[in-house]
Amino acid sequence: MVPIEKVKDIINKHDNLEKELSFGDIDSKQFAKKSKEYSNLRDIISIAREYLKFENEKKELENILSDKSNEKEIIEMAEKDLNDMKIKKKDYEDKLKIFLLPKDEDDDKNAIVEIRAGTGGLEASLFCSDLFKMYEKVCSKKKWSLEIINISRSEAGGFKEVIFSVSGNDIYSYLKYESGVHRVQRIPKTETQGRVHTSAATVAVLPEVEEVDIKIKDSDLRIDVFRAGGPGGQSVNTTDSAVRITHLPTGVVVSQQDEKSQHKNKAKALKILRSRVYESEKTKKDQERSSNRRSQIGSGDRSERIRTYNFPQGRVTDHRINLTLHKLDEFLAGEIHEEMNNQLRMKDQNLKLETLNL
Repeated sequence: MVPIEKVKDIINKHDNLEKELSFGDIDSKQFAKKSKEYSNLRDIISIAREYLKFENEKKELENILSDKSNEKEIIEMAEKDLNDMKIKKKDYEDKLKIFLLPKDEDDDKNAIVEIRAGTGGLEASLFCSDLFKMYEKVCSKKKWSLEIINISRSEAGGFKEVIFSVSGNDIYSYLKYESGVHRVQRIPKTETQGRVHTSAATVAVLPEVEEVDIKIKDSDLRIDVFRAGGPGGQSVNTTDSAVRITHLPTGVVVSQQDEKSQHKNKAKALKILRSRVYESEKTKKDQERSSNRRSQIGSGDRSERIRTYNFPQGRVTDHRINLTLHKLDEFLAGEIHEEMNNQLRMKDQNLKLETLNL
């Protein structure tokens, strides 16, 4: 049961924000912040108001049922209304509980996604490329903007590593469940005996952070410039355009050489570095609350094996929720990716609800 006081708090907050925004005597930064808070309450406010009415309606129906002078038809109607009301109340309770769950402050941020080939040699690099194409299709389907930051190609035509940013609405809240080890089982084209090989790729999803989210001092950075090199050591250009930035307090190192301009490479490297340092600090805080963290699915643990893509059987299995979809081709095409994501979100919410102290 959701405490009535918490429901009243939602309504009071909504009404107070409505008054503040209607008067309009707040600065633009506060106005934007309060408008977002008000918008977030829009979907839950009608449920909160209806929830407060349940107790009064329940008493009225119970009075009808206890009054023996009422006709049989009226009593039967009251019984049906009471049962319907209990079902509706349970539905509203569930929605209110989910709304009251602690929010991940990064959920509405854009994301930086890093995919790296793991065990499996060239086959792993091909799988790394397959995963990137899958995310490309998911982004296209959801009308998100994807920008490649860095690509390191393998001899087989796959990727040793690919880093890209995704922009749009509530990106991190969706993509954070992709962090971890993705495993593939399939028969490589070079395999003459028809044996199934197992390879892996690691996906890291970082919230894209602005300078206001984390302060990085210039004195904490060591910036080295060098000449960009192509495959096999061949020179890409004749200027020292490549940049390597080291964050001395954490040891985080980012190298960038995709652009011909040193300035552009530095900007891209700082973008990645800022997100990695932010994630490192966030991980430390999460470990301090480790008992709560273990009850969540979107933990971002890069060493955790989260999913297996089995080509011979045409299935994809997410090990965190024991869900198997026998639609591997559709999943890789981004067509049913949301089906898996919705199940992960629901499981995550249920785990949080179990630990929610209401």
